Amino acid sequence: MGKKLYRSNQNVMLAGVLGGLAEYLNVDATLIRLIFIILLLFTAGLPLTVLYIAAAIIIPKSEVY
Repeated sequence: MGKKLYRSNQNVMLAGVLGGLAEYLNVDATLIRLIFIILLLFTAGLPLTVLYIAAAIIIPKSEVY
């Protein structure tokens, strides 16, 4: 079976969503966070905020520590 998306336990700032996405994509978590902040600042921030909160609720936390 393929890779699965989990919230990160190691790369956690708020809920681990962006850290988990970075681990899934095999890129640096700082790059994903920077892209997210730039998009948040230069677009309407509310949809991204709602998307982040929904992802934090829906995406399961990784069981690997």
